[in-house]
Amino acid sequence: MSTRLVGRQAPDFTMETVSGDGKEFGKASLQDYKGKWLVFFFYPMDFTFVCPTEIKALSVVYDQFKALNTEVLGVSTDSIHTHRAWIHASEEQGGLGELAFPLAADLTHQVSKDYGVYIEEEGVALRGLFIIDPEGELKYQVVNHNDVGRSVEETLRVLQALQSGGLCPMNWKPGDKILNG
Repeated sequence: MSTRLVGRQAPDFTMETVSGDGKEFGKASLQDYKGKWLVFFFYPMDFTFVCPTEIKALSVVYDQFKALNTEVLGVSTDSIHTHRAWIHASEEQGGLGELAFPLAADLTHQVSKDYGVYIEEEGVALRGLFIIDPEGELKYQVVNHNDVGRSVEETLRVLQALQSGGLCPMNWKPGDKILNG
């Protein structure tokens, strides 16, 4: 049984990262994103089939996230060295290519556990996506089976709905009416 995260302070984290271009190593913590929204997503592992479709799609629309005062951070249980190799590998080798945001390494698996996405038997994370507000409150989470990729459009829509400050009905899109409470 997992613990509810939405509506609470997001679990703190500090992890090693590799930059989206694969050139620099660094660290990222929840505190680094204070004052901004954060799309924080987990994926099972590097050099797989579904993961690059999601990660590349998020990178393609990164400017839309930036325009919404939002950063993006991807994380798996792979090392920063594996992340770097994946970014630099050719497409024929299953490479990811350059990204607009960093990838973090959850080597201890603690962050995956804290966010309730860790698969103990496999040592990897489920596909979990979390939206954290500028004050560190977790506002949205979606977790699904590793065989199915997530929707970038839905992530953007939910982010915009959360930022609207109102009550947004089903299928709400920017420009639609917000409900009165």
